[in-house]
Amino acid sequence: MLNQISVTEFLLLGLTDIQDPQPFLFAVFLTIYLENVAGNGAILMIVLSDPRLHSPMYFFLGNLSCLDICYSMVTLPKMLENFLSTHKALSFIGCISQLHFFHFLGSTESLLLAVMASDRFVAICRPLHYTVIMNPQLCIQMAITIWVIGFLHALLHSIMTSRLNFCGSNHIHHFFCDVKPLLELACGNTELNQRLLNTVMGTTATGPFFLTLLSYSYIITSLFLKTPSCSILHRALSTCASHFMMVVLLSAPVLFIDIHPTSGSSGDMDWLIAIMYTLVTPEVKSALNRANRRKYTKH
Repeated sequence: MLNQISVTEFLLLGLTDIQDPQPFLFAVFLTIYLENVAGNGAILMIVLSDPRLHSPMYFFLGNLSCLDICYSMVTLPKMLENFLSTHKALSFIGCISQLHFFHFLGSTESLLLAVMASDRFVAICRPLHYTVIMNPQLCIQMAITIWVIGFLHALLHSIMTSRLNFCGSNHIHHFFCDVKPLLELACGNTELNQRLLNTVMGTTATGPFFLTLLSYSYIITSLFLKTPSCSILHRALSTCASHFMMVVLLSAPVLFIDIHPTSGSSGDMDWLIAIMYTLVTPEVKSALNRANRRKYTKH
């Protein structure tokens, strides 16, 4: 599978080479990490334990919380370790594995948010047929399908990246292994890999995003035409707004990081947005999920 690799490990340079702020950054990111895991873990446990929440909406919400927990575990433990360690090396296999699970969980989450938008469309626009359409068997099938698609999407990236030759520098100017930083270190022609990255990631990011836009367009049209009650309208729109904010938070960084042309001056912006994507975005989504759960358990 590997093609004449001379580099056996990579050095993750992280956020900064300055040693003084490292303990402070460790404390900040550890706090965010623990809050994210605790918040999503609480949501997952409540969804599993409360019979009132055994519905399609909360089934997918539980999947989302599980994804966020796993997603943060892919990059943050190694990042936190590097804050306090002088040895920032990661083996080649470890690097490719991190890349694989990062894209696996990220693409699965993007698809899951699109499915959740479709669920809201059926619930609001086809309420009388909701339990028939969104039956448990269909929900499980959709969940399995998007997890499998996400895994295959990531497998494509990890295989193509692992076949590259790395015969020069092994210093990655990032806090985790991703496709673009590795392409910059590869020897030889990486045009095929770059095209694959742009095409597949573009499809994964824009496809669910526009599907969500389409679902919400129908929802908003249906609400304004058929809903006489302002309270019902407000409740439905507030739910859609929370979910749509999650979609924007997930899609915007993916589109910027993986689709815009690679350039030397864009490296700092890439990892700044990556921090938002791996740390801030899950934290905001966790807060939105908790707000939605409280809102619906009251009704």
